[in-house]
Amino acid sequence: MFDALRERFEAVFDKLKGRGKLTEADVETALRDVRRGLLEADVDYKVVKSLLDAIKTRAVGRDVLESITPGQHVAAIVYEELAELMGKEPVPLVISPKPPSIYLMVGLQGGGKTTSTVKIARKLSGSHKPLVVACDLRRPAAVEQLRVLASQSKIAFFGPEHGEKNVLNVVKGALVYAGDHLNDVVLLDTAGRLHADEELMEELVAMKEAAPPTEILLVVDAMTGQEAVKVASSFHEKLELTGVILSKLDGDARGGAALAIRKVTGVPVKLAGVGEATDALEVFDAKRMAQRILGMGDVIGLAEKIQEMADSGGAERMAETLKKKFSLEELLVQFEQLEKMGPLNKVLEMIPGFSKLKGVSQDEVDSGRLKRSKAIIQSMTPAERRDPSIIKGSRRRRIAVGSGTSVQMVNQLLAQYEQMRKLWKQFGKQGKGFKLPKGLLGGGGGFRFK
Repeated sequence: MFDALRERFEAVFDKLKGRGKLTEADVETALRDVRRGLLEADVDYKVVKSLLDAIKTRAVGRDVLESITPGQHVAAIVYEELAELMGKEPVPLVISPKPPSIYLMVGLQGGGKTTSTVKIARKLSGSHKPLVVACDLRRPAAVEQLRVLASQSKIAFFGPEHGEKNVLNVVKGALVYAGDHLNDVVLLDTAGRLHADEELMEELVAMKEAAPPTEILLVVDAMTGQEAVKVASSFHEKLELTGVILSKLDGDARGGAALAIRKVTGVPVKLAGVGEATDALEVFDAKRMAQRILGMGDVIGLAEKIQEMADSGGAERMAETLKKKFSLEELLVQFEQLEKMGPLNKVLEMIPGFSKLKGVSQDEVDSGRLKRSKAIIQSMTPAERRDPSIIKGSRRRRIAVGSGTSVQMVNQLLAQYEQMRKLWKQFGKQGKGFKLPKGLLGGGGGFRFK
């Protein structure tokens, strides 16, 4: 997430921290690098200018230039201005005091709208009884896609009668159904449309009038940069949006949409999709996002993930394995608990300074490698997991076939396991860490957990 932009900011701050006192010329040079990074991230030019003007006004002040730690002062200013730009405080979804709350989900085709609809419903299902409604009567298989996703997430679904062409009839039917089944949140998944398509935009206006929504939420692909801002502006002009959801923020997003959309439209970004799974949805927190962009990590987010694992009993199960003789069964438990925290590279991004660790590349935290390692262990018999010494040539070939990997990968895992077994007693001892063997989660080097 924002890798290129984060690297740019880190390089700028490293240069500034290497100086005793800053001059106005030093600040100007740093801001030129920042400007270049923001424009490469596809942030709107006017937004970039406004942001840099605000940073410069504060950064060339006497308190900063004469500070003992001016580089840190500048970093703090950039952080504060970035957070201010993106919205500062999280903006929650509105729940109507008189049910049902109606969420009108809008956006371009292919932007992640249907998936986001189910993600929101799932997020609310702990304290509400949501209903997702298939209002896309134009795209082939759109109704079935929503039906399947809703079923997988155990969310109530309502769709059109066979042959129904009038979306307003679907909306009216859904509201009757919601009343009969006590669904207090109704999410209308509309047809994806271009903002220039007048006919389809008028359909949205008609839906808005027929069922006045509590929220009008625009889903935009974070990877589209400035185009997402243009789309948001057009939809807002027509519908008066109440919030934006950034989808695909876990990809190689340039970040322009996240940084500029609120500034240009005045509409808050409320949620962010950070993965394909229906639980991969986060409240958009500008301060935490700014921390990640600047390479400060996200300690709060990491703590939340650890707490989630603890609440589910994962922490206790992981601790319990430490008391046992280390076998492949215990290693599998560790893998499963790590996986529940989310993609490893995304989790490690939350650790302040992780991106600067020498010898640690993206390959070394490859989630794909973790899945393959799990598959190898799961293809073993209970006896093989407990006593890997019995796994010889024919067994290794069988395990490779069963896991969809290769004999070489099976050999690598067994060799890495043997290293871990020898190091197991070191784990948790004061003054020592537990070093993952080379290649266990990906590429060449090891990484020490303390």
